[in-house]
Amino acid sequence: MFEGFKVLFVEDDSTVRSSLGQALRLAGLELQAFVSAEEALRHVVPGLQGIVISDVRLPRMDGLALLKEVRRIDPDIPVTLITGHGDVPLAVEAMHAGAYDFIEKPFMTERFVETAIRAMEMRVLRVAVETLRSQLQEKAGIETALLGQSPAMMQLRAQVLMLAATSADVMIVGETGCGKELVARCLHDHSRRRDRHFVAINCAGLPDSLLESELFGHEAGAFTSASKRRIGKIEHANGGTLMLDEIESMPLAFQAKLLRVLQERKVERLGSNDEQPVDIRVIAASKTDLLEMSRRGSFRNDLYYRLNVAVLNLPPLRERREDVPLLFQHFVLQAATRYEREAPALSGEHLHNLMAYDWPGNVREVRNAADRFVLKLENGQGPSAQPAPTGPMTLTQQMDVIERALIESALKQHEGCPSGVVESLGIGKKTLYEKLRRHNITIKDFR
Repeated sequence: MFEGFKVLFVEDDSTVRSSLGQALRLAGLELQAFVSAEEALRHVVPGLQGIVISDVRLPRMDGLALLKEVRRIDPDIPVTLITGHGDVPLAVEAMHAGAYDFIEKPFMTERFVETAIRAMEMRVLRVAVETLRSQLQEKAGIETALLGQSPAMMQLRAQVLMLAATSADVMIVGETGCGKELVARCLHDHSRRRDRHFVAINCAGLPDSLLESELFGHEAGAFTSASKRRIGKIEHANGGTLMLDEIESMPLAFQAKLLRVLQERKVERLGSNDEQPVDIRVIAASKTDLLEMSRRGSFRNDLYYRLNVAVLNLPPLRERREDVPLLFQHFVLQAATRYEREAPALSGEHLHNLMAYDWPGNVREVRNAADRFVLKLENGQGPSAQPAPTGPMTLTQQMDVIERALIESALKQHEGCPSGVVESLGIGKKTLYEKLRRHNITIKDFR
Protein backbone atom coordinates (compact mmCIF):
# COMPACT_ATOMS: atom_id res chain seq x y z
CA MET A 1 0.00 0.00 0.00
CA PHE A 2 2.84 2.42 0.90
CA GLU A 3 5.55 0.97 -1.31
CA GLY A 4 8.75 2.97 -1.14
CA PHE A 5 7.65 4.78 2.05
CA LYS A 6 8.95 3.89 5.51
CA VAL A 7 8.53 4.59 9.22
CA LEU A 8 11.57 5.88 11.11
CA PHE A 9 10.86 4.53 14.60
CA VAL A 10 12.95 5.68 17.59
CA GLU A 11 12.70 3.74 20.87
CA ASP A 12 15.55 2.99 23.29
CA ASP A 13 13.72 0.11 25.01
CA SER A 14 14.57 -2.98 22.94
CA THR A 15 11.46 -4.94 24.02
CA VAL A 16 9.07 -2.10 23.13
CA ARG A 17 10.99 -1.39 19.92
CA SER A 18 10.70 -5.01 18.84
CA SER A 19 7.01 -5.49 19.65
CA LEU A 20 5.80 -2.19 18.14
CA GLY A 21 8.06 -2.66 15.14
CA GLN A 22 6.50 -6.07 14.52
CA ALA A 23 3.01 -4.50 14.70
CA LEU A 24 3.95 -1.91 12.07
CA ARG A 25 5.37 -4.59 9.77
CA LEU A 26 2.24 -6.73 10.10
CA ALA A 27 0.24 -3.64 9.05
CA GLY A 28 2.24 -3.53 5.82
CA LEU A 29 4.54 -0.64 6.77
CA GLU A 30 8.25 -0.67 5.99
CA LEU A 31 10.28 0.04 9.11
CA GLN A 32 13.66 1.41 10.14
CA ALA A 33 14.13 1.19 13.91
CA PHE A 34 16.68 3.23 15.87
CA VAL A 35 17.92 3.31 19.47
CA SER A 36 18.66 7.04 19.49
CA ALA A 37 17.33 10.26 17.95
CA GLU A 38 20.79 11.15 16.67
CA GLU A 39 20.96 7.92 14.67
CA ALA A 40 17.49 8.43 13.18
CA LEU A 41 18.21 12.06 12.31
CA ARG A 42 20.97 10.99 9.92
CA HIS A 43 18.26 9.40 7.74
CA VAL A 44 15.98 12.45 7.66
CA VAL A 45 16.32 14.42 4.42
CA PRO A 46 14.13 16.97 2.62
CA GLY A 47 11.40 15.16 0.71
CA LEU A 48 11.76 12.01 2.85
CA GLN A 49 9.32 9.34 1.70
CA GLY A 50 8.22 8.43 5.16
CA ILE A 51 7.24 9.50 8.66
CA VAL A 52 8.89 9.67 12.08
CA ILE A 53 7.61 8.11 15.32
CA SER A 54 9.66 8.65 18.45
CA ASP A 55 9.50 8.25 22.19
CA VAL A 56 9.94 11.56 24.01
CA ARG A 57 12.13 10.21 26.83
CA LEU A 58 15.44 9.36 25.18
CA PRO A 59 19.10 9.62 26.28
CA ARG A 60 20.92 12.72 25.00
CA MET A 61 18.62 14.22 22.27
CA ASP A 62 15.00 13.73 23.33
CA GLY A 63 11.90 13.39 21.14
CA LEU A 64 11.00 17.10 21.29
CA ALA A 65 14.46 18.10 20.08
CA LEU A 66 14.18 15.49 17.30
CA LEU A 67 10.80 16.95 16.31
CA LYS A 68 12.28 20.44 15.99
CA GLU A 69 15.20 19.18 13.89
CA VAL A 70 12.93 17.20 11.57
CA ARG A 71 10.70 20.23 11.05
CA ARG A 72 13.76 22.35 10.32
CA ILE A 73 14.82 19.89 7.61
CA ASP A 74 11.33 19.42 6.13
CA PRO A 75 8.27 20.79 7.97
CA ASP A 76 5.95 18.53 5.95
CA ILE A 77 7.30 15.27 7.43
CA PRO A 78 4.72 14.03 9.98
CA VAL A 79 6.25 13.37 13.43
CA THR A 80 4.33 11.44 16.10
CA LEU A 81 5.63 11.43 19.67
CA ILE A 82 5.05 8.85 22.39
CA THR A 83 4.69 10.44 25.83
CA GLY A 84 4.63 8.94 29.30
CA HIS A 85 1.49 8.74 31.43
CA GLY A 86 0.65 12.15 32.87
CA ASP A 87 2.96 14.09 30.52
CA VAL A 88 0.16 16.40 29.40
CA PRO A 89 2.38 19.54 29.34
CA LEU A 90 4.85 17.66 27.14
CA ALA A 91 2.07 16.64 24.77
CA VAL A 92 0.82 20.20 24.53
CA GLU A 93 4.35 21.46 23.85
CA ALA A 94 4.78 18.80 21.17
CA MET A 95 1.60 19.85 19.35
CA HIS A 96 2.61 23.52 19.55
CA ALA A 97 5.99 22.57 18.08
CA GLY A 98 4.24 21.01 15.09
CA ALA A 99 3.88 17.34 15.95
CA TYR A 100 1.42 15.43 13.78
CA ASP A 101 0.06 13.60 16.85
CA PHE A 102 1.07 12.20 20.23
CA ILE A 103 0.28 8.87 21.88
CA GLU A 104 0.10 8.65 25.65
CA LYS A 105 1.35 5.53 27.44
CA PRO A 106 -0.09 3.04 28.08
CA PHE A 107 -1.83 2.58 24.73
CA MET A 108 -3.35 -0.17 22.64
CA THR A 109 -1.20 -1.45 19.79
CA GLU A 110 -4.13 -0.87 17.41
CA ARG A 111 -4.18 2.83 18.30
CA PHE A 112 -0.44 3.05 17.64
CA VAL A 113 -0.76 1.39 14.20
CA GLU A 114 -3.81 3.47 13.21
CA THR A 115 -1.94 6.69 14.02
CA ALA A 116 1.04 5.55 11.94
CA ILE A 117 -1.20 4.69 8.97
CA ARG A 118 -3.01 8.05 9.08
CA ALA A 119 0.30 9.92 9.18
CA MET A 120 1.63 7.82 6.30
CA GLU A 121 -1.49 8.48 4.20
CA MET A 122 -0.99 12.20 4.66
CA ARG A 123 2.69 11.95 3.76
CA VAL A 124 2.09 9.88 0.62
CA LEU A 125 -0.48 12.38 -0.68
CA ARG A 126 1.80 15.31 0.17
CA VAL A 127 4.69 13.77 -1.75
CA ALA A 128 2.39 13.17 -4.72
CA VAL A 129 1.38 16.83 -4.77
CA GLU A 130 5.02 17.94 -4.47
CA THR A 131 5.86 15.70 -7.42
CA LEU A 132 3.22 17.50 -9.47
CA ARG A 133 4.67 20.84 -8.39
CA SER A 134 8.18 19.82 -9.38
CA GLN A 135 6.89 18.72 -12.79
CA LEU A 136 5.43 22.19 -13.24
CA GLN A 137 8.69 23.88 -12.26
CA GLU A 138 10.66 21.76 -14.74
CA LYS A 139 8.59 22.90 -17.70
CA ALA A 140 10.33 25.23 -20.11
CA GLY A 141 9.49 27.14 -23.25
CA ILE A 142 6.15 26.31 -24.81
CA GLU A 143 5.49 23.70 -22.10
CA THR A 144 5.03 26.49 -19.56
CA ALA A 145 2.07 27.78 -21.61
CA LEU A 146 0.55 24.63 -23.09
CA LEU A 147 0.63 22.34 -20.05
CA GLY A 148 0.08 18.61 -20.25
CA GLN A 149 1.85 15.37 -21.08
CA SER A 150 -1.02 13.59 -22.83
CA PRO A 151 -0.27 12.45 -26.41
CA ALA A 152 -2.77 15.04 -27.70
CA MET A 153 -0.96 17.92 -25.97
CA MET A 154 2.47 16.72 -27.02
CA GLN A 155 1.27 16.60 -30.62
CA LEU A 156 -0.34 20.05 -30.30
CA ARG A 157 2.90 21.63 -29.02
CA ALA A 158 4.84 20.08 -31.89
CA GLN A 159 2.30 21.41 -34.40
CA VAL A 160 2.36 24.91 -32.87
CA LEU A 161 6.16 25.09 -33.03
CA MET A 162 6.16 23.82 -36.61
CA LEU A 163 3.53 26.35 -37.75
CA ALA A 164 5.06 29.21 -35.76
CA ALA A 165 8.13 29.01 -37.98
CA THR A 166 5.99 29.64 -41.08
CA SER A 167 3.85 32.56 -42.27
CA ALA A 168 0.77 30.39 -42.85
CA ASP A 169 -2.61 31.57 -41.60
CA VAL A 170 -4.05 29.20 -39.00
CA MET A 171 -7.52 28.14 -37.97
CA ILE A 172 -7.98 26.94 -34.38
CA VAL A 173 -11.02 24.81 -33.60
CA GLY A 174 -12.03 23.82 -30.10
CA GLU A 175 -14.78 23.90 -27.50
CA THR A 176 -15.29 26.88 -25.22
CA GLY A 177 -12.58 27.10 -22.59
CA CYS A 178 -10.02 24.93 -24.42
CA GLY A 179 -7.49 27.77 -24.65
CA LYS A 180 -7.77 28.91 -28.25
CA GLU A 181 -6.36 32.38 -27.53
CA LEU A 182 -3.51 30.85 -25.53
CA VAL A 183 -2.58 28.68 -28.52
CA ALA A 184 -2.78 31.74 -30.79
CA ARG A 185 -0.42 33.64 -28.50
CA CYS A 186 2.02 30.73 -28.54
CA LEU A 187 1.97 30.80 -32.35
CA HIS A 188 2.81 34.51 -32.19
CA ASP A 189 5.38 34.31 -29.37
CA HIS A 190 7.37 31.56 -31.09
CA SER A 191 7.31 33.21 -34.51
CA ARG A 192 9.48 35.85 -36.15
CA ARG A 193 6.63 38.30 -35.50
CA ARG A 194 7.02 38.08 -31.72
CA ASP A 195 8.36 41.66 -31.44
CA ARG A 196 5.32 43.16 -33.17
CA HIS A 197 1.70 43.44 -32.04
CA PHE A 198 -0.54 40.50 -31.20
CA VAL A 199 -4.05 41.87 -31.76
CA ALA A 200 -7.05 39.81 -30.65
CA ILE A 201 -10.61 40.75 -31.44
CA ASN A 202 -13.75 38.87 -30.41
CA CYS A 203 -16.12 38.98 -33.36
CA ALA A 204 -19.06 38.09 -31.10
CA GLY A 205 -18.28 40.84 -28.61
CA LEU A 206 -18.87 43.80 -30.94
CA PRO A 207 -22.14 45.04 -32.44
CA ASP A 208 -22.31 45.14 -36.25
CA SER A 209 -22.26 48.95 -36.17
CA LEU A 210 -18.78 48.97 -34.57
CA LEU A 211 -17.23 45.89 -36.14
CA GLU A 212 -16.30 47.50 -39.45
CA SER A 213 -14.68 50.52 -37.79
CA GLU A 214 -12.84 48.30 -35.29
CA LEU A 215 -11.45 46.07 -38.02
CA PHE A 216 -10.77 48.52 -40.83
CA GLY A 217 -10.48 51.88 -39.06
CA HIS A 218 -11.89 55.17 -40.41
CA GLU A 219 -10.96 58.64 -41.58
CA ALA A 220 -12.12 61.83 -39.87
CA GLY A 221 -15.67 62.63 -40.99
CA ALA A 222 -16.38 59.10 -42.27
CA PHE A 223 -19.53 59.15 -40.12
CA THR A 224 -21.15 61.52 -37.63
CA SER A 225 -19.06 60.69 -34.55
CA ALA A 226 -15.77 60.19 -36.44
CA SER A 227 -13.97 63.36 -35.31
CA LYS A 228 -10.48 62.08 -36.19
CA ARG A 229 -8.71 59.31 -38.04
CA ARG A 230 -8.65 55.92 -36.29
CA ILE A 231 -6.35 53.03 -37.17
CA GLY A 232 -8.27 49.72 -37.23
CA LYS A 233 -7.24 46.43 -35.65
CA ILE A 234 -6.06 44.97 -38.95
CA GLU A 235 -3.73 47.88 -39.65
CA HIS A 236 -2.57 47.97 -36.01
CA ALA A 237 -1.48 44.33 -36.37
CA ASN A 238 0.79 45.20 -39.31
CA GLY A 239 3.97 43.13 -39.01
CA GLY A 240 2.38 41.02 -36.28
CA THR A 241 -0.55 38.69 -35.71
CA LEU A 242 -4.30 39.28 -35.93
CA MET A 243 -6.54 36.85 -34.05
CA LEU A 244 -10.22 36.72 -34.96
CA ASP A 245 -11.93 34.86 -32.14
CA GLU A 246 -15.41 33.38 -32.60
CA ILE A 247 -15.18 34.12 -36.32
CA GLU A 248 -18.31 32.03 -36.87
CA SER A 249 -20.34 34.95 -35.46
CA MET A 250 -19.03 37.48 -38.01
CA PRO A 251 -21.87 38.78 -40.24
CA LEU A 252 -21.77 37.61 -43.87
CA ALA A 253 -21.33 41.18 -45.18
CA PHE A 254 -18.11 41.61 -43.20
CA GLN A 255 -16.89 38.16 -44.17
CA ALA A 256 -16.71 39.36 -47.81
CA LYS A 257 -14.59 42.37 -46.78
CA LEU A 258 -12.34 40.19 -44.63
CA LEU A 259 -11.86 37.79 -47.53
CA ARG A 260 -10.57 40.65 -49.69
CA VAL A 261 -8.09 41.68 -47.01
CA LEU A 262 -6.82 38.10 -46.73
CA GLN A 263 -6.40 37.82 -50.48
CA GLU A 264 -4.91 41.25 -51.19
CA ARG A 265 -3.22 41.96 -47.83
CA LYS A 266 -4.51 45.51 -48.12
CA VAL A 267 -7.02 47.39 -45.98
CA GLU A 268 -9.16 50.40 -46.83
CA ARG A 269 -10.29 52.63 -43.98
CA LEU A 270 -13.89 53.81 -43.88
CA GLY A 271 -14.16 57.14 -45.67
CA SER A 272 -10.94 56.61 -47.64
CA ASN A 273 -10.19 55.59 -51.22
CA ASP A 274 -6.60 54.61 -50.46
CA GLU A 275 -5.58 51.06 -49.64
CA GLN A 276 -2.97 50.49 -46.95
CA PRO A 277 -0.74 47.40 -47.39
CA VAL A 278 -0.59 45.16 -44.34
CA ASP A 279 1.74 42.33 -43.46
CA ILE A 280 -0.27 40.22 -41.04
CA ARG A 281 -0.67 36.67 -40.00
CA VAL A 282 -4.32 35.80 -39.43
CA ILE A 283 -5.39 33.28 -36.82
CA ALA A 284 -9.09 32.48 -36.83
CA ALA A 285 -10.69 30.66 -33.92
CA SER A 286 -14.03 28.91 -33.83
CA LYS A 287 -15.94 26.65 -31.45
CA THR A 288 -18.17 25.31 -34.25
CA ASP A 289 -17.72 23.38 -37.49
CA LEU A 290 -17.22 26.13 -40.10
CA LEU A 291 -17.49 23.63 -42.97
CA GLU A 292 -20.96 22.62 -41.82
CA MET A 293 -21.90 26.31 -41.43
CA SER A 294 -20.69 26.99 -44.98
CA ARG A 295 -22.82 24.13 -46.27
CA ARG A 296 -25.84 25.69 -44.55
CA GLY A 297 -25.00 29.10 -46.01
CA SER A 298 -24.32 30.79 -42.65
CA PHE A 299 -20.58 31.11 -43.33
CA ARG A 300 -18.97 32.02 -46.64
CA ASN A 301 -17.65 28.98 -48.43
CA ASP A 302 -14.79 30.90 -50.06
CA LEU A 303 -13.70 32.40 -46.73
CA TYR A 304 -13.73 28.95 -45.13
CA TYR A 305 -11.39 27.55 -47.75
CA ARG A 306 -9.19 30.66 -47.55
CA LEU A 307 -8.79 30.10 -43.80
CA ASN A 308 -8.56 26.32 -44.01
CA VAL A 309 -4.81 26.25 -44.72
CA ALA A 310 -3.50 24.96 -41.40
CA VAL A 311 -5.96 23.71 -38.78
CA LEU A 312 -5.27 23.04 -35.11
CA ASN A 313 -7.90 20.97 -33.34
CA LEU A 314 -7.80 21.46 -29.57
CA PRO A 315 -8.84 18.35 -27.61
CA PRO A 316 -11.46 18.83 -24.88
CA LEU A 317 -10.23 18.09 -21.38
CA ARG A 318 -12.40 14.99 -21.03
CA GLU A 319 -10.25 13.37 -23.74
CA ARG A 320 -6.99 14.05 -21.87
CA ARG A 321 -7.90 13.52 -18.23
CA GLU A 322 -4.32 12.60 -17.32
CA ASP A 323 -3.45 16.31 -17.73
CA VAL A 324 -6.01 17.45 -15.13
CA PRO A 325 -3.84 17.07 -11.96
CA LEU A 326 -0.99 19.08 -13.48
CA LEU A 327 -3.35 21.81 -14.74
CA PHE A 328 -5.21 22.01 -11.44
CA GLN A 329 -2.02 22.23 -9.38
CA HIS A 330 -0.69 24.91 -11.76
CA PHE A 331 -3.80 27.04 -11.28
CA VAL A 332 -3.80 26.42 -7.51
CA LEU A 333 -0.28 27.85 -7.27
CA GLN A 334 -1.28 30.82 -9.42
CA ALA A 335 -4.38 31.47 -7.31
CA ALA A 336 -2.44 31.17 -4.05
CA THR A 337 -0.02 33.83 -5.27
CA ARG A 338 -2.80 36.07 -6.59
CA TYR A 339 -4.90 35.90 -3.41
CA GLU A 340 -1.86 35.85 -1.07
CA ARG A 341 -2.93 32.59 0.51
CA GLU A 342 -1.22 29.29 1.19
CA ALA A 343 -1.81 26.63 -1.47
CA PRO A 344 -3.99 23.93 0.18
CA ALA A 345 -2.93 20.29 0.07
CA LEU A 346 -4.73 18.13 -2.48
CA SER A 347 -6.36 15.01 -1.02
CA GLY A 348 -6.55 11.69 -2.82
CA GLU A 349 -10.35 11.86 -2.98
CA HIS A 350 -10.22 15.34 -4.48
CA LEU A 351 -7.68 14.18 -7.05
CA HIS A 352 -9.92 11.25 -7.97
CA ASN A 353 -12.89 13.57 -8.43
CA LEU A 354 -10.85 15.94 -10.59
CA MET A 355 -9.96 13.12 -12.97
CA ALA A 356 -13.44 11.56 -12.97
CA TYR A 357 -15.22 14.83 -13.81
CA ASP A 358 -16.01 15.63 -17.48
CA TRP A 359 -15.04 19.36 -17.33
CA PRO A 360 -17.58 20.72 -19.85
CA GLY A 361 -16.00 24.17 -19.40
CA ASN A 362 -12.56 22.70 -20.11
CA VAL A 363 -9.40 24.50 -18.92
CA ARG A 364 -11.31 27.65 -17.97
CA GLU A 365 -13.46 25.57 -15.59
CA VAL A 366 -10.34 23.99 -14.06
CA ARG A 367 -8.95 27.47 -13.37
CA ASN A 368 -12.20 28.52 -11.67
CA ALA A 369 -12.27 25.32 -9.60
CA ALA A 370 -8.68 25.95 -8.49
CA ASP A 371 -9.60 29.51 -7.43
CA ARG A 372 -12.52 28.19 -5.37
CA PHE A 373 -10.25 25.55 -3.84
CA VAL A 374 -7.71 28.16 -2.70
CA LEU A 375 -10.47 30.46 -1.43
CA LYS A 376 -12.01 27.49 0.42
CA LEU A 377 -15.32 27.90 -1.37
CA GLU A 378 -15.52 24.15 -2.04
CA ASN A 379 -16.15 21.35 0.42
CA GLY A 380 -12.92 19.66 -0.62
CA GLN A 381 -14.72 16.87 -2.47
CA GLY A 382 -13.90 18.02 -6.00
CA PRO A 383 -14.95 20.42 -8.75
CA SER A 384 -18.19 22.24 -8.03
CA ALA A 385 -18.73 19.83 -5.13
CA GLN A 386 -19.34 17.02 -7.65
CA PRO A 387 -19.28 13.63 -5.92
CA ALA A 388 -17.11 10.93 -7.44
CA PRO A 389 -19.31 8.91 -9.81
CA THR A 390 -18.06 5.64 -8.38
CA GLY A 391 -18.80 6.59 -4.79
CA PRO A 392 -16.36 6.98 -1.88
CA MET A 393 -12.87 5.64 -2.61
CA THR A 394 -10.79 3.41 -0.43
CA LEU A 395 -7.25 4.51 0.35
CA THR A 396 -5.90 1.93 -2.12
CA GLN A 397 -8.12 3.31 -4.91
CA GLN A 398 -7.02 6.88 -4.14
CA MET A 399 -3.35 5.89 -4.25
CA ASP A 400 -3.89 3.95 -7.49
CA VAL A 401 -5.31 7.09 -9.16
CA ILE A 402 -2.30 9.17 -8.08
CA GLU A 403 0.25 6.47 -8.86
CA ARG A 404 -1.13 5.75 -12.35
CA ALA A 405 -1.23 9.46 -13.23
CA LEU A 406 2.40 9.98 -12.12
CA ILE A 407 3.67 6.90 -13.98
CA GLU A 408 1.86 7.80 -17.21
CA SER A 409 3.12 11.40 -16.95
CA ALA A 410 6.71 10.17 -16.52
CA LEU A 411 6.35 7.71 -19.42
CA LYS A 412 5.15 10.49 -21.71
CA GLN A 413 7.88 12.84 -20.56
CA HIS A 414 10.58 10.24 -21.26
CA GLU A 415 8.87 8.81 -24.38
CA GLY A 416 8.50 5.36 -22.84
CA CYS A 417 12.17 5.03 -21.80
CA PRO A 418 12.19 2.91 -18.59
CA SER A 419 15.57 4.21 -17.37
CA GLY A 420 14.35 7.82 -17.53
CA VAL A 421 11.11 6.89 -15.75
CA VAL A 422 12.75 5.05 -12.85
CA GLU A 423 15.20 7.92 -12.36
CA SER A 424 12.51 10.61 -12.33
CA LEU A 425 10.24 8.62 -9.99
CA GLY A 426 13.03 7.37 -7.74
CA ILE A 427 12.08 3.67 -7.97
CA GLY A 428 13.80 0.52 -9.21
CA LYS A 429 13.16 -1.09 -12.59
CA LYS A 430 11.61 -4.16 -10.98
CA THR A 431 9.20 -1.95 -9.04
CA LEU A 432 8.32 -0.03 -12.21
CA TYR A 433 7.47 -3.18 -14.16
CA GLU A 434 5.38 -4.51 -11.27
CA LYS A 435 3.40 -1.25 -11.21
CA LEU A 436 3.00 -1.26 -15.00
CA ARG A 437 1.60 -4.78 -14.82
CA ARG A 438 -0.75 -3.89 -11.94
CA HIS A 439 -2.09 -0.78 -13.70
CA ASN A 440 -2.21 -2.52 -17.11
CA ILE A 441 0.04 0.17 -18.66
CA THR A 442 1.90 -0.72 -21.86
CA ILE A 443 5.22 1.06 -22.44
CA LYS A 444 5.02 0.89 -26.24
CA ASP A 445 1.92 3.12 -26.16
CA PHE A 446 4.18 5.99 -25.07
CA ARG A 447 6.92 5.59 -27.69
